Amino acid sequence: MRKIFALSLLVLFASCISTKNTIQNIDDTAILPKIVYGQFVLTETSNDSEYGYSEFYPVNLGFSKFENSNNSNVNRFFNSITGPNGEKITYRLLETCCPFPSKNNKMGAGTLDLYEIYLNEKASNKKIYINTFEKGKVMCPKGFSIKKV
Repeated sequence: MRKIFALSLLVLFASCISTKNTIQNIDDTAILPKIVYGQFVLTETSNDSEYGYSEFYPVNLGFSKFENSNNSNVNRFFNSITGPNGEKITYRLLETCCPFPSKNNKMGAGTLDLYEIYLNEKASNKKIYINTFEKGKVMCPKGFSIKKV
């Protein structure tokens, strides 16, 4: 009975994963941004209005094989941006979604995390997709500002 359950679970999980990676902005040669005072030093705001806002163009923060480091990178990323008028950013994980094939996970798949953004502790209509499995150029999404170090 356990074998049947395990096989069913495996088939279900495998059927939820696309065999084609739909993430468009993965860059295995990307370099981890400089870190100062618990935040990334960002130098560029994306010109692409989909960057961070679309599951096809997430903020890629998978610079470490260690899960805790990637979670720290999520904090560092959000610590490095402000609202468009300098508002303080806070965030809350809404869901984990959008499985995709990844060689950077033992399971052979990665997922995205979708975060809800608050400006000065008030809900905004902004949500950001974060990928902690793959690398990419880390920039400030359009509609936010780079926090001064």
